[in-house]
Amino acid sequence: MSEKGDGELPEEREEQRLEALREEADGWRRQAEEYRAQSLLVQADFENYRRRVERDLAQNIRRGKRRLLLGILGVVDNFERALNAGGDVQTLRTGVEIIFRQLKELLAAEGVASLETVGQEFDPARHEAVEVWESLDADAERVSEELQKGYTYEGELLRPARVRVVRPAPPIGTA
Repeated sequence: MSEKGDGELPEEREEQRLEALREEADGWRRQAEEYRAQSLLVQADFENYRRRVERDLAQNIRRGKRRLLLGILGVVDNFERALNAGGDVQTLRTGVEIIFRQLKELLAAEGVASLETVGQEFDPARHEAVEVWESLDADAERVSEELQKGYTYEGELLRPARVRVVRPAPPIGTA
């Protein structure tokens, strides 16, 4: 007889406890399987999202290149017209100046800007010094001549300017 007087034998109670533990373990297994299934769905959704983002990015890059190339083709067309037009040197020069202006406008529309250099203080982050000379008249290292323009793209350096730099000469008689 049981201590509680309910008529259960210790083996029966043990069996019931064991059955309860099995049911609880089955519940945990089912829940783990649900979590696993949810995890697989989230993983698949993320993979699809990643592929879609990569595809959209590639399409946007392609669209941007296409727009830029169409602008360049307009410049090429004008060069072709100028070369086929004939005429005197002044007419050809005027045509080339118009095309040059068109190309600069296209670059500006794409976020490209030229650096101002002559007379500016030398900045090795924006200027590439090709030649440096000294002068008693110089107050600081300054760009004296621009040999090749430098450009920024959306505020970031695209290409440094190649420049000649003048720097202050040491006073005469000092070494």
